[in-house]
Amino acid sequence: MGRWEPDARGRLAKAALELYAEYGYEQTTVAEIAKRAGLTERTFFRHYADKREVLFSGAGELEELIVRTVADAPESAVPLDALSAGLDAVAEAFTDRREFARRRHAVITANPELQERELIKLASMAAALAASLRGRGIAEPAASLAAEAGVAVFKVAFERWIAPGEERPMRQLIRESLTELKAVTSGVQAVHGSRR
Repeated sequence: MGRWEPDARGRLAKAALELYAEYGYEQTTVAEIAKRAGLTERTFFRHYADKREVLFSGAGELEELIVRTVADAPESAVPLDALSAGLDAVAEAFTDRREFARRRHAVITANPELQERELIKLASMAAALAASLRGRGIAEPAASLAAEAGVAVFKVAFERWIAPGEERPMRQLIRESLTELKAVTSGVQAVHGSRR
């Protein structure tokens, strides 16, 4: 492909994930990513600050989407219902991205530096969600507790969604995880996969 072909950003992300899987994140260079994508290093740096950003470039948009959806939930919505609306919006954003998410997750779990960055991303999301809930009039510590619970639901559902052989939509897994959380917090035994 010529270097002026469309979707340079997508080609770079695809090339990076392929190389990270083949040679490891640490061993892959920006030059190799650009070459695999049929682009120049200069083009790479127009789209990404560094090779790590290929894996985290959508984090800001994802956080903005969930926070905006929570803020826009009906005034009558209790915190977990507002978070549920935000999580549904996130699930929609992940439609048709399962294979990319699986590959991305494999790269991140193989590298402690990237694991740390993923945790920072989730902590930032929790803080932003707590601020959004406070903006809806939810007092502390309820806002922070609900936000952290929402991020935990997302994390558990996401990890189930990318599991080998899993084919259910993320939205369904988010709903199941929310149901489990509500069961745990209400003292009712969990309904999915519970043990006695």
